[in-house]
Amino acid sequence: MNLKEIKEMINLMNENELVELELEKDGLKIRLKKTAGEIQQIVTAGSEAMATKLQLHKMDTKQAESQELIEINSPMVGTFYRAPSPESAPFVDIGSEIEPGQVICIIEAMKLMNEIKAEVKGRIKEILVENSHPVEFGQVLFRVEPR
Repeated sequence: MNLKEIKEMINLMNENELVELELEKDGLKIRLKKTAGEIQQIVTAGSEAMATKLQLHKMDTKQAESQELIEINSPMVGTFYRAPSPESAPFVDIGSEIEPGQVICIIEAMKLMNEIKAEVKGRIKEILVENSHPVEFGQVLFRVEPR
């Protein structure tokens, strides 16, 4: 699967007002899910070779309007850390107020510590990953109530 094919899937979603698109082909599984005006991409290797599965879900506009929480997704594959060191306090906890540009976690990828910064102002409502656990590209890390 190449970038052109992924862009075509995104265009298909936009043209047909789809919220989610999932495709499994040759052991590669791709799921695109639109949340609060964004599209997140999750790619995982599957165990079933040559299986093709396509799921289309129509967008429920009432559901989209009622979504109040903003998801902060992992921009890369790596290991999630809530604090700068094992002895330090976490960057954020549930209920913490965050500002744009504030470091909210670290993702270690290939021995590099990447600070993940908030892009919105709000309050942390959910932390969806355990400290020192692996994360995938596009995986939801936090849910934030915008302010």
